[in-house]
Amino acid sequence: MRLFLLPWPWRLLLAVAVGALAGWASQTHLLWQQDEYVYDRLVGNWHYPPDERLAIVAIDERSLQQLGQWPWPRGTHARLLERLREAGARRVALDLMFPEPDRKDARQDAELAAAIKRGGNVVLPVLAAAASDEAVPEELLPVPVLAAVADGLAHTDIEVDGDGVARGLYLRAGVGSAYWPALGLALSGLDGPIPGLADPAPDTLSPYQWRRDNYVRLRYAGPPGSFPQVSYIDVLEGRLPPGLLRDRLVIVGMTASGIAPRLLTPTSREYWMSGTEYQANVASMLLGGHVILPLRPPLQLAAVFVLVALCALGMTQRRLSPWLVAVLSLLLPLLLSTVLLRGFNLWFAPAAAVGGALLMWVAWGLWQLRYWRRQANRDPLTGLANRMRFEEALQQEYEAARRGGRPLSLALIDLDNFKHYNDTFGHHVGDLVLQQTARMIGELARRPRDLAARFGGDEFALLLPDTGSEGAVLLVETLIGRVRQAGVAVGKGRQARISVTVGVATIVPGADSLPGELFRDADASLYQAKAAGRDGYRVAD
Repeated sequence: MRLFLLPWPWRLLLAVAVGALAGWASQTHLLWQQDEYVYDRLVGNWHYPPDERLAIVAIDERSLQQLGQWPWPRGTHARLLERLREAGARRVALDLMFPEPDRKDARQDAELAAAIKRGGNVVLPVLAAAASDEAVPEELLPVPVLAAVADGLAHTDIEVDGDGVARGLYLRAGVGSAYWPALGLALSGLDGPIPGLADPAPDTLSPYQWRRDNYVRLRYAGPPGSFPQVSYIDVLEGRLPPGLLRDRLVIVGMTASGIAPRLLTPTSREYWMSGTEYQANVASMLLGGHVILPLRPPLQLAAVFVLVALCALGMTQRRLSPWLVAVLSLLLPLLLSTVLLRGFNLWFAPAAAVGGALLMWVAWGLWQLRYWRRQANRDPLTGLANRMRFEEALQQEYEAARRGGRPLSLALIDLDNFKHYNDTFGHHVGDLVLQQTARMIGELARRPRDLAARFGGDEFALLLPDTGSEGAVLLVETLIGRVRQAGVAVGKGRQARISVTVGVATIVPGADSLPGELFRDADASLYQAKAAGRDGYRVAD
């Protein structure tokens, strides 16, 4: 039975089952690597001009060469903040950690705190760290003297996927509650509702766990090096053109290789991006309204379910081309993902829908292969085995009977006066006679190895392994009796009587015997039964 011949209830059940399976795969992120592959291809070159208000003050190799080994005295950073205040910077994100007081010179902390207070626009980072893999994370805050005068604190937690690529971030995070904004969000100074998916973690989560919320996908302005950078040492020594940093949003951080944290991004797998430039991308994305929002889980689930269910229904339709449905079912999820991303800044993960469609088509192909292999061994009119299948079975059962010393019986069956039905009532009645006779013969092949076959025309065979002559005769008598009682409607309430003639042979194969001997004996018995007047049977001696 071909899939498009399934009854409607079965079609709907198939669509629901496959759609639900694909939805489960989507919700459990079973195919996340395939989803991210598609995502990277869609956003890898989808750049935009960086926000001109942003600038990076880079702690680069040249600054390290001139100012000496890291870490530098905190008084140095205080002088840098003074330079930025004099240059007219609107807001400064100092992406450097100060979790402990300066134990060598307490005046360094006081000097830095004074510079932060005078600026009134400095944001300092918060980091989550654990003493070991088993320990709960702790928030690393700036020392109190610095935290008290900062314009704000912000987390620098960077979300890295399982393949090491940074594609998104949580705009809020914190221990016990997600209350710290991301550093890029704090730098942007945006007010109002924060975009992003809500944290799915239950409220009963331990208050000592690092909580994250407002997840968004990060659309990068470009590959590493897209934002204007000035060297820390040039700012410190006043070598910048006047007005270069006026009214700018400045982020100060590490870019020197070997010291700065490095990230892989969808925009480039060959060049690493510093954590400082990552935060600049966050701020630029928020300022320009380029936030990419993943579809909410219910919408993602519904989209996958509908796409795969439509694929399942489409492939069971007689009127639709299977190849057209195959192409559409594979392309539609990718097209939907592209349109939502490029047109509406929404990310639909398509891999589960594509995988569900592929699964359906693999199953469909295997089903069709099974169907056509079965059809190659079946008579199309009656559904019985054809002659090729009969000859294969005869050879197999003959060898099995020889090895086991068991009897093998064969009944050759011929419809009596079949040409009369075709000539008198038409070929459609002749087909009905063949189908009805085939059904009665097939009903006698009750055991798994019994085989009912149609040779062609009005000739049939019944192969009976492990059956002696008496058992075969009993079945033949049953068949003849059923055929005599049956009739075929020929129109206007009339019934045409039908009958069969049967030749039966049984053999226990010897070492030198051949399958053809059994067939010849049954055929000779059939000839004798016909010569005796038909509508009966003969058994080979």
